[in-house]
Amino acid sequence: MNQNHYDVIIAGGGAAGLYAAINLPADARILLLTKRELSLCNTALAQGGIAGVYRSPEDKTTLHENDTYIAGGFQNNHKTVHMLVEEAAQDIGRIIELGVEFDKKEDGDYHRTLEGGHSRRRIFHHKDATGREIADKLRAYVQTLPNVEMKSDTLLCDVRKTKTGFSALTLHDGKYETVHSHFFIMATGGIGRVYEFTTNSAIATGDGIMFAYNMGAMIRGLSLIQFHPTAFNNRHTRECFLISEAVRGEGAYLLNCNYERFMQRYDDRLELAPRDVVSNAIVLESRRTGSDEFYLDITHKDPEEVKNRFPMIYNNLLEQGYDMTKDRIPIYPCQHYLMGGIQVNPASRTKVPNLYACGECSNTGVHGNNRLASNSLLEALVFSRHAAQDIAKKMPHAPENFEELEFNPHTDAQPVPHGIRTQLRHILQESYFVIPNAEKIQENFSKVCEILHDLEETPYLINQDYVEARSTATIAFLILNEALIEEKGA
Repeated sequence: MNQNHYDVIIAGGGAAGLYAAINLPADARILLLTKRELSLCNTALAQGGIAGVYRSPEDKTTLHENDTYIAGGFQNNHKTVHMLVEEAAQDIGRIIELGVEFDKKEDGDYHRTLEGGHSRRRIFHHKDATGREIADKLRAYVQTLPNVEMKSDTLLCDVRKTKTGFSALTLHDGKYETVHSHFFIMATGGIGRVYEFTTNSAIATGDGIMFAYNMGAMIRGLSLIQFHPTAFNNRHTRECFLISEAVRGEGAYLLNCNYERFMQRYDDRLELAPRDVVSNAIVLESRRTGSDEFYLDITHKDPEEVKNRFPMIYNNLLEQGYDMTKDRIPIYPCQHYLMGGIQVNPASRTKVPNLYACGECSNTGVHGNNRLASNSLLEALVFSRHAAQDIAKKMPHAPENFEELEFNPHTDAQPVPHGIRTQLRHILQESYFVIPNAEKIQENFSKVCEILHDLEETPYLINQDYVEARSTATIAFLILNEALIEEKGA
């Protein structure tokens, strides 16, 4: 096989991309690409844990299933939700075999924590850095696989469908290269960086969704965005440090500007209501009080227990001048997670033949209108495994040859104008944040259309600025267009 020919190309090095590589056949030639360093992904930022009924006699999959439906407003896909909860034990057990370590109690049983929307303690965690533990251990295993080539700091510039599969243009160390495959897995993560404030990493600009959309994949539910209610509010940096929902699960209180608990005004579940409910409550309380100052308070709990349970959060807050065992933590909602994305079936297939999507960039339907806490890591594992298994069935029938498309990166062209992404981030922040602003959506949609048209029709230099500007414009277009359609249908 030519050195630029692969059976499978995987875009993304988070839990979904890594676990897909692990579950693909050992004789498959695989290329795994990451836009920045191998360790930079949204998976690594996941603090709370991974939900699942695993060796837990007091819990049942039917309870996990019901909690998922309630959080999702009963708009979930019944088949994929059932798959998610029933197969959780299989994949949690598998990553433990691969070296992932979850916290245990003194009796040797796993310590399971509680988060908003869960009726049982079923969240497996590694202190408050579960995602990083999972990503690190999966990556270490993938690096031992002789059939997987991992390329970091490699920008995916363009992907196109061919008669035999796919051709993709990449950029690494200033050098453009074209690679080809029979199958392609988009595992590119979320869209957080299309907002002014997000918990997402710098790579989360929706590139995979944009490429899939341009190839003809169906995009669904892109307006279903989860705003996490308790991001650290430092009012300065774009990437907001997340104060895990598990802190509320362990007894923290939400306070308004007067240092009063207020959730009783909005939901009987108080601080343990699902994320969308809490975020909406904070915005409504902000309007009621005329202040955007809110706090998370766990100072009434034992300091040593708090430090031991949340070492990463504790240390990160210390660096910001706050001791969470003594001080109230300033918080405010920010963009956190995308429930929609590239529409897939239960096998993670898209509408485009041999194109798959898994992880946050996909829309499996498991989350409905709102994601239940800690279901995201589980979704990434379950459905990336299904993608790999489906590809394994198809591989023997793949053509032996490769159609190779050529790309023009416009190396002599002008770079994309500065400030486009900043303008788009501001548009989304004022139009579609927690409680959508119908007037701003209508006003800004035409601006987004103009920006996207310019990016698609003007031959700008294809580099990271261009790709991310085009991704951001495409995502903004899809979100606001969905919002307008929903408004007309309401």
